[in-house]
Amino acid sequence: MAIGTIETNLAGAGLRIGVVQARFNEDVCHGLLSACLAELLRLGVADEDVLHVTVPGALEIPLALQKMAETEQFDALIAIGAVVRGETYHFELVSNESGAGITRVGLDFGIPIANAVLTTENDEQAEARMAIKGTDAARVAVEMANLAIVLEELADALDDE
Repeated sequence: MAIGTIETNLAGAGLRIGVVQARFNEDVCHGLLSACLAELLRLGVADEDVLHVTVPGALEIPLALQKMAETEQFDALIAIGAVVRGETYHFELVSNESGAGITRVGLDFGIPIANAVLTTENDEQAEARMAIKGTDAARVAVEMANLAIVLEELADALDDE
């Protein structure tokens, strides 16, 4: 038996990417966005193939992702936000529900979503991670969009047999 392999593909040319950014914890979110957009461009995603929208906070991200996924105009989506622990249970609620909602949209619509919603203990941790996480989100979105396209083509070819 021969084992097939689909190679990692980080070529972003021709891909359409939607980015949903929370405005809460604005400085960190801008840092995430800046790193993400710079990496998308470096990977070959054209400016005109990126749509960036903002929402109030992390809990609103899944709905915006859902509405974008419904359009069927994107190859991948990116969620950007920052949830910093406070003194109440609110941190767990926002982190868990935002993450679950983001995952559900991706699975429900069969679209790759890079989750770059930071969940940190303090502002310093968020600031230290924002550039790396923003860059990673762009790479994940491009890689997973390309993988999804190849797997859809494979499924279509099998259906045609």
